[in-house]
Amino acid sequence: MRQVGVAIDVAVVLLFTGIGRAVHTDGLSLAGLVSTAWPFLTGLAVGYAILTARGLAVTSLAAGLPLWISTVTLGMALRVVSGQGIALAFVLVALGFLGATMLGWRALLVGFRCLSPTDRES
Repeated sequence: MRQVGVAIDVAVVLLFTGIGRAVHTDGLSLAGLVSTAWPFLTGLAVGYAILTARGLAVTSLAAGLPLWISTVTLGMALRVVSGQGIALAFVLVALGFLGATMLGWRALLVGFRCLSPTDRES
């Protein structure tokens, strides 16, 4: 399940950066997408290193919080360092979108697990 969780989070970051580029008419070239996505993907990778060190399951809601925060915080910091810049509205949109999606799929998974039948002794 770890690989699926990583793939979903990477897809979420790529969706976020792809939508952003499309909305701002920057185009969806591979080079442009990589240029926009790498800071956030790096933040996500650091988040996964934190999860591994803490022994958290990738699919837990508790895992989603440090992943979300590291993705946005380090992503924005790396954008500044690399000269890409940030704006308050961009930070707020990133927090909202990445928070809703990175925590959202985990919350849905928790809900589905609660609804699924379990083997219980009578």
